Order: sequence, then structure tokens, then C-alpha cells
Amino acid sequence: MLDDATTRSGGTATAPPRAAATELAVPVTVPVPVPSGFAARCTRTLLSPWSRLSLLVVLLAAAASSVLLFEPQNLMANGWPPQVEGSAAVVLFAVAYGLVTVAFVPRPLLNLAAGALFGSEWGIGAALAGTVLGAGIAFGLGRLLGQEALRPLLRGRWLKAADGQFSKHGFRSMLAVRLFPGVPFWAANYAAAVSRMGYVPFLLATALGSIPNTAAYVVAGARASAPTSPAFLIALACIAVPALAGVVVAWRKRHHLRGH
Repeated sequence: MLDDATTRSGGTATAPPRAAATELAVPVTVPVPVPSGFAARCTRTLLSPWSRLSLLVVLLAAAASSVLLFEPQNLMANGWPPQVEGSAAVVLFAVAYGLVTVAFVPRPLLNLAAGALFGSEWGIGAALAGTVLGAGIAFGLGRLLGQEALRPLLRGRWLKAADGQFSKHGFRSMLAVRLFPGVPFWAANYAAAVSRMGYVPFLLATALGSIPNTAAYVVAGARASAPTSPAFLIALACIAVPALAGVVVAWRKRHHLRGH
């Protein structure tokens, strides 16, 4: 009764203990549990560096097998659809060129085919576009699926030297590789991908460095019906001279590395 009277007369009422505890309670953040179990282990395994490298090997093996089975380079040279003409044919050829170079088809054969199908001007454009496309695809696959697993394996003198050149002097090194043939196209692509070379310097050096050799092969393919013509002979010289220069440069580099 006294409590009721005090409350009615304007006195201060004391809050129940349970209500005070509720008002003073601080919200606690509950940590979200990290997914675990079989699905999480499978995800980690599939995304691991060695799993991605295995996927790259499987993809490249499948591509190489399909090339051996279907021989797309012969299809592009001899079985080109006659109904595909003009710029559409050039674009289609460039896309096909890029895809089959990823599957290790030699570029000289494709360059000769580009010249035979489209002539010198359009053939050079199609071959260069296909070269850059194929190099970009190979570089992207190697960088995404192979770099993380392969970089710890770069321990030999030759491997370290090549990686240092590509990583520190990417544009200059790739330009030299493209200008002086000797290193296979696919090998240069994947070596650059494993290094720390940037994507843009790689593509730019590939585009610029591939012009002389590509143009020479395309012109040779376009003028193959006249093997004694000046254009054909000049094209052969432009093919032979860089190849010889590449051999000399490779020999000097090897001698220099042995000296160290």
C-alpha cells in the first residue's frame, strides 16, 4: 500500500531488476561459421594452384589432340568455305588462327595460308590479328591456371635468367623474341605468362615484333605461284635473315650464361 501511495503521489518508482538488465544489455556480434566439410574441401582442392595447372595441361592436351585429328591448318588452307567472302572471311580466319595457335599449330603454315587465301594486304591483317588473339588467349590461360604453381619451380640458372628478363624487361624481351624467331610461339606465350610481365606490354610487343616475320610469310604465300618474282625472293630473305640472327643471339646468350 505504501508503494502504491508513493507512486501515486509522484514518488520515484524503482524499475524491476529484469527490466534494467534488458536496457543495459550490449548486443554481441555472433561470428558467422566458416563453411566446412566435404564441399569446402572440394572447393579448396579445385581452386588450388596444382589443380588449375592440371586443368591447363588437360585443356592443352585436348587441343593438341584435336589438331592432330582434324588438322584445322589444312582445312583453313584448302577447305575454306567459298561462300564466306570479304571482311567476314578475314575476321573468321583471324579468330580461327588465334584458336589453333593456342593448340600448337605452327604459325608459318597459317601465315602462308593467309597469303594464299587473301593476298598480301588482307592476309597480313588477318595473320597479325590472329597472332595477337592467340597470344592473348595463351597468356591469359597460363597466367590464370599455371603461374602460381610454376613460379616456385623456377630454380635453374636458365629458368631464372629467362624469368628475370621477362619480369624486369618485359616489353623489350618479348619484342626481341618476336623479332628473332627461334623460341616457339606457344613457348614464349606461356613463359611470359609464368613471369611477372604485364598483359599490355606483352600484347604490344607481340603485335609490333610479329610484323616483319608474319608479313614475310604472308607475302611468300601470296606469291608462291611465282617463285622467281622479286617479291617472293625478298620475302624468303626476310624469313632467313631474322632466323639466322636469332641463332647468333641465342648462341651469344648461351655463351654469356656459361661464363657466369
